[in-house]
Amino acid sequence: MGNSRRTRRPQLQFSERKLLLAVGDILAVFLACLIALFVWTLVARYRFTLNFILPQSPWFFALAVLWFALASANDFYDLRIAANRNHTLQRLLIITAQTWIVYMVVYFLSPPRELPRLFIIYYGVVSFALITAWRFSRPFLLGWVSEPRRTLILGTDWTAGTIIEALREHTPDYRVLGLIGQSDEVGKVLYGVPVLGTAADLPNFISRDQVSELILTEANKLKGETFQNVMDAYEAGVTLITMPLLYERITGRVPVEHLSDDWGVIFLPIKNVQGLFDPYPLIKRGFDIFVSLVGLTIFAVLLPFIALALYLDSRGSIFFTQERLGMHGCVFRLYKLRSMIPDAEAETGAVFAQKGDPRVTRIGRFLRKSRLDEVPQLWNVLRGDMSLIGPRPERPEHVERLTEKIPFYRTRLIMRPGLTGWAQVRYPYGSNDEDALVKLQYDLYYIRNQSVLLDVNILLRTVYRVVSLSGV
Repeated sequence: MGNSRRTRRPQLQFSERKLLLAVGDILAVFLACLIALFVWTLVARYRFTLNFILPQSPWFFALAVLWFALASANDFYDLRIAANRNHTLQRLLIITAQTWIVYMVVYFLSPPRELPRLFIIYYGVVSFALITAWRFSRPFLLGWVSEPRRTLILGTDWTAGTIIEALREHTPDYRVLGLIGQSDEVGKVLYGVPVLGTAADLPNFISRDQVSELILTEANKLKGETFQNVMDAYEAGVTLITMPLLYERITGRVPVEHLSDDWGVIFLPIKNVQGLFDPYPLIKRGFDIFVSLVGLTIFAVLLPFIALALYLDSRGSIFFTQERLGMHGCVFRLYKLRSMIPDAEAETGAVFAQKGDPRVTRIGRFLRKSRLDEVPQLWNVLRGDMSLIGPRPERPEHVERLTEKIPFYRTRLIMRPGLTGWAQVRYPYGSNDEDALVKLQYDLYYIRNQSVLLDVNILLRTVYRVVSLSGV
């Protein structure tokens, strides 16, 4: 084990790699601002001096914040995307275009001559070039070494199979060398990976194969010699991580069906400092009220035209109401614009809507794609039944059925449901119980990791979906 410790080359963790990418991007944004200001002085024949730069300093911070928000919303810090140059270029083009669009909107809403006209063009071109150069240089893209993390998995059950599949699908950063299992499994190939040996052989494999990370499928069941060998590996510099935590980091989902006795560790929300006042709930509720008031005011202006279109397309009520479960399982009445024919569930009862559902009207199809049918829920947000961001509110009938089929399903009721949410922007519209399981995994990730930054990420993704008409 001692030789392994001396020769093992250091590697950065997921969070450290993403932070490093972000720092490089922000530095590139600052440099692009400086170069764009210099080009601006050349074109406008100003003097490029400190007296010129200082009044323009807010641009450095405004564009850095805008960059980080758009990059996060476009998964630009997803290591799987960062490792692929074609995907990197595609996302960078999208982010640059979105930056120009945001600037043009602000430009036309601002007083004349308030903002420079061509500065953002200079900035966009230069930042694209600098960030491309930074990302393509790749010295720190996946860590301090170019090779994947050499990994062993302790366990051979279906939990091991799930994490192997997730690693293959979501990150190029891991090389699973083998599984550690029972004596009668040695030599077999499970989930496409060989079973190298038993826990008693663990020190030899870690030393021989230069293992840098050990994934534990059942950390709470380590006993005796197995526990000691795992601790020896940890002391030798091997990173230890449980399967649920690794799965959460690389997928943005909580694997509820694999939690077993580890559920308490997973579901407890992450808090920076316990015992201190947390302003996040107040900020979130204040934002809910502000957006609801503004949104409902605009909606009141548009409602007569929407109502006329709905009435001409399909006779019936303009609004559609339905009972949903809110925080702590409290029943509330949810409001939407009607997008289906009247009495759509008269024969079927409570069922999920399907892709191409024949019950949806022509105007309803547009309302669903643009998500305009969801706007009346701002009244629910204003009342406190819902929040702008949270798990999707479900019907009591569905919750009762899914609670019996999916572990911890009712856990999503510990917070206000949302008009949009992490599951809604990361996964297509659910039409069956299997989809409900995946969406629950995303919902629980949000419950555990909720923050202002994650909320901004979700709102930006939601805006993109609305603008691109990628609703149901």
